[in-house]
Amino acid sequence: MTADKPYLTGHYTPAVDEITATRLTVEGTLPPELTGRLIRNSHNPKPGVTPSHWFKGSGMVHGIRLREGHAEWYRNRWVRTPALDGAPYMTDHGIDLTASTAGTHVIEHAGRLLALCEANFPFELTPELDTVGAFDFDGKLRSAMTAHPKTDPVSGELHFFGSSPFPPYLIHYVADATGQITHSAEIPGATASLKHDFAITRHHVVFVEGTVTFDPDEHSGIPYGWNDDQPARIGVMPRGDEGAGKIRWFSIEPGNMLHAANAYEDAQGRIVLEGPTVDREGFQLSWNWWVGAPGRGTEPNTRSYTRRWVVDLDAGSVDEQIIDDLAVEFPTLNEEFLGAEHRYQYAVSFPDQEGFGGYGVVKYDRTTGARRVHQMGDARLPSEAVFVPAAGATREDDGYLLTVVSDLKQDASQLLVLDASGLDRIATVHLPRRVTGGIHGSWIPDSEPHN
Repeated sequence: MTADKPYLTGHYTPAVDEITATRLTVEGTLPPELTGRLIRNSHNPKPGVTPSHWFKGSGMVHGIRLREGHAEWYRNRWVRTPALDGAPYMTDHGIDLTASTAGTHVIEHAGRLLALCEANFPFELTPELDTVGAFDFDGKLRSAMTAHPKTDPVSGELHFFGSSPFPPYLIHYVADATGQITHSAEIPGATASLKHDFAITRHHVVFVEGTVTFDPDEHSGIPYGWNDDQPARIGVMPRGDEGAGKIRWFSIEPGNMLHAANAYEDAQGRIVLEGPTVDREGFQLSWNWWVGAPGRGTEPNTRSYTRRWVVDLDAGSVDEQIIDDLAVEFPTLNEEFLGAEHRYQYAVSFPDQEGFGGYGVVKYDRTTGARRVHQMGDARLPSEAVFVPAAGATREDDGYLLTVVSDLKQDASQLLVLDASGLDRIATVHLPRRVTGGIHGSWIPDSEPHN
C-alpha cells in the first residue's frame, strides 16, 4: 500500500520515532542574532498507519534550537491529539474539534506555541515540543481555526478565521497581543468553497474563494473537489467591528489558491493580492498526488504559478495575471511588511510537470521583476524558507532565510542559513536524521530564556 501513496515515500517518508540530539555540527558561522527556535510541522503517521490523504497524517513537529552561534539541539515530537490514537473527527455527538492531525503549521502568539490544522482547535505545545492539549482561547473559539493566522506587525493582533462546508461557512476572529479574542463575526455571502489561507492589509481583510468546494462524494477524508459551478471570488472586508456587514465580493477567474504571499493597499487605494494558484488540471494532478490516485503529478503541487490580483474598489473591478512561469509554492516574506507594500518575496520552486526546473529557494524582486533561484541540487528538497531579520537591518531583505533540506541520496537533512539578499549560503547545521518533507513552520526568537 505504501508504494501507492506518494506522501509516504521519498522525501515524505515518515519518521518512525522521536529523538533528541544536542551539540549539532555547524559548517560556516551562524549569525549570533539567530537565537531562538525554528519549528516545522509535517504530516507523519505512526508506523503501520496508512492515511487516506496526505493531510490526514498525524502532525509531527521538528525543532532546531540555535543560540549565539551554536546549534544546541534538534528534537521531533508527535503532536499528541486524540486523532493520533485513532479518535474519529465525526462522532455520534457531532464533530470533535480536538480530534486534530495538528500537522499543517506551528506558530507562537502571546507566549503560546500552537500546532495548527484548519479543521480543528489548535494544540498547545511546550517550548520543548511536548503536547499540552487543545486550546480554545478560553472558550471563545467556537469553530475550527485556520492553519494560516496573520499577525499584524503594527498592532500585534492575530487575525484568523474558521471555515466549514456547512453554515456558518466563515467566521472571522481577532485576538489581541495578549492572546484574548476581542472580536468575532460571521461573514455574510461566504460559501462552502475551500478557504485555506487569506490575507490582511492595513485596512482590510481579504478572503479568497476558489473553484474547489465541498464535495460529499469525495471519500478520501477531505471532502472537497473542483466544481465548475463554484464561482471564484475575492472578498474584501474593512477591518473593525462593523466590517463584516460591509464585505464586498469580486468575481475572478476559475482557479484555486492555497497560500497567499501578501496583500496591501497601493498608492491608488487598490487591493493588491498575490499567491501561487492552480488551474483545473493542476488541481487534479495535485489532488491525485495527495490521495495516491492514478493520473497524478510527480510533485505535491503541479502547475502552481504566482498570480496577482488588483482589486479596484472604486471601479468594482479586478485585474489579474500570472506574473511568473516557475512552479512554486510556500510563499514567504519579511513579515514586518505583512499587510503593506513589499518589494521582495520568497518561495520554494518545484520541477514542472515535465520534470524540469528542480528544487530551489526563489527570491522575487517585485520592483525590477528579477527572479533569483538558489538551486538545491539533485534529490534535495528544501522546506518553506522562513525569513529572519538581521540585527540592525536597514533594508527589507537584510536578513536570513532558514530552510531544512531533505537529501535522499545522503539520507540526511541539513538546516541551511541563506543570505536573504543574494541567496548565498552562510551556514549549514547538520541534523541527526533526514527530516520528513513537511508543510509550514516558524522562527521563534527568544523573548525569554529557554532551556
